[in-house]
Amino acid sequence: MKKNKPIMLTVFFLFAVFGAVFATGECDGREGMDALTCQLGCFCADLMSIMPILAMLMLVLVGVIYAGGQMMGSETRAHANVWATACLTGALIGILIVVIAPTIILTLMPGVPAGTDPMTMCSCPPTFTLSP
Repeated sequence: MKKNKPIMLTVFFLFAVFGAVFATGECDGREGMDALTCQLGCFCADLMSIMPILAMLMLVLVGVIYAGGQMMGSETRAHANVWATACLTGALIGILIVVIAPTIILTLMPGVPAGTDPMTMCSCPPTFTLSP
């Protein structure tokens, strides 16, 4: 079972990501690459809407964990500092994802005209037209 664990986690991650991307209904009636481009635009829009909120909540959590740890003993204080650092790292990675994700998703979209602003494609459905 331990040999299959990384494979199972990878498959679960792929199902979770692609299930979220392809489960939206805003792109009904589109076919082929147009549907894929629409789904990626919806995924980017969802990512841009939820990630800043989660990052801010994690920053608040950092403050709560750090402050709570300062009231405890030395061992708990050390653990709280590690947990707060981990939350802060997660929040910074979330902010980084929000900044970089539109550009990465734009490069994955087929048929997007060169020079397209990455933020124009982060809408559901995207607001640009595909080149043939």
